[in-house]
Amino acid sequence: MKQLVILGGGESGVGTALLGKEKGFKVFVSDFGSINKKYTKVLLSNDIEWEEGQHSITKILNADIVMKSPGIPETVSIVKKLISKGVSILSEIEFAAQYTSSKIIGVTGSNGKTTTTMMINHILKNAKLDVLMAGNIGDSFAKKIKLSPDIFVLELSSFQLDGIKKFCPHIAVITNITPDHLDRYDNKFENYIASKFRILMNQTKDDFLIYDADDPVIESYLDSHDIKSVLMPFTLEKSVVQGAMHKDKIITITINNNTIHMPTSNLTLEGKHNIKNAMAAATVAHLLKIRKETIRDSLECFQGAEHRLEHVLKINKVQYINDSKATNINATYFALESMNNPTVWIVGGVDKGNDYSALFPFINEKVKAIICLGKDNNSLFEIFEPMVDVIVETQFMSEAVKIAYNIAIGGDNVLLSPACASFDLFEDYEDRGQQFKAAVRKL
Repeated sequence: MKQLVILGGGESGVGTALLGKEKGFKVFVSDFGSINKKYTKVLLSNDIEWEEGQHSITKILNADIVMKSPGIPETVSIVKKLISKGVSILSEIEFAAQYTSSKIIGVTGSNGKTTTTMMINHILKNAKLDVLMAGNIGDSFAKKIKLSPDIFVLELSSFQLDGIKKFCPHIAVITNITPDHLDRYDNKFENYIASKFRILMNQTKDDFLIYDADDPVIESYLDSHDIKSVLMPFTLEKSVVQGAMHKDKIITITINNNTIHMPTSNLTLEGKHNIKNAMAAATVAHLLKIRKETIRDSLECFQGAEHRLEHVLKINKVQYINDSKATNINATYFALESMNNPTVWIVGGVDKGNDYSALFPFINEKVKAIICLGKDNNSLFEIFEPMVDVIVETQFMSEAVKIAYNIAIGGDNVLLSPACASFDLFEDYEDRGQQFKAAVRKL
């Protein structure tokens, strides 16, 4: 019996453990930290051996295969030892993919991948296709393999793509590429770019790449590499013979001389970035020969991802917007770009070495006050204090929301779009967003 060792007892680790046991492996889960109780219950009830707070090195090094959870970098000691011994290390995505014949649609990008994944899933479900959504969103891919849908729609992070070898989505989507997680990539943007493009490393002329043709990083990579996939660009700025473009509030999608047109005036999600997300999702749907009416109706009733430009409440004619998922500059850029009213902006957290200069035009034009929410707000004050009349700081979400309430007047927006990671004051971006919504509802 082959030994499968899983490093990390989170969603992907436990999903892989269940799949590995089902496929006849002797499974051992090892987590150097603590494992959430909801996962230890699953491991215990399925009689899967596990440990937490340590790594039993001898046992791990004797594995036939190791699945490394995406959050664990290759620089940690146990991974280095496995590499030096020549033990096969896979990602959950790679391990799971070998056990399915389902068609796979894979979505990656620095921003917009969650919304685009959800849009694709929404359209396909409305078209009555047998589809499941997994990966970096909701349940792990491995956990859902046994359900054997006709189609999987997978959200894929760069960390998940780092561990693939043969994995190949039939349709790949790259929403955009901007600097993010560079601490994981030796602070080299080119390493992060290469990681994102691993999504198409095994694609052939029978597969498709849907991508943002307005993104200079993507265009540069495609120009300098030999890509086998059929290219399907989407664009707000150019004309394309094949793919999707947007002009005069109409999306036009052409595939093999088959063209459909859809108005964007009734899209429920605002902002240019959401038009792009809609174009990417609609191109996938058109490739799958879904009716234009189904695509249009699905996009017009799509509600979007929680914590992504989520309209929470309107109080005294002030709209409170939760964009806690905006953990980098580019995401916050899209958020501020979509604001059509004076905005009280809540920003801050763990700064990844952010360059805020791209936001300056929006701050001058749209932001009336800034609330810095973080343990260390010094750099934010240095950058933004000359740009706004009101800038304050706090380390409590409830206080941030009360300050915003006192500043905002009818017709304003209060926008939580932190541009930073959440781990200084919150468990994660979801905790930050939930605390924002709870504080707003208490006003």
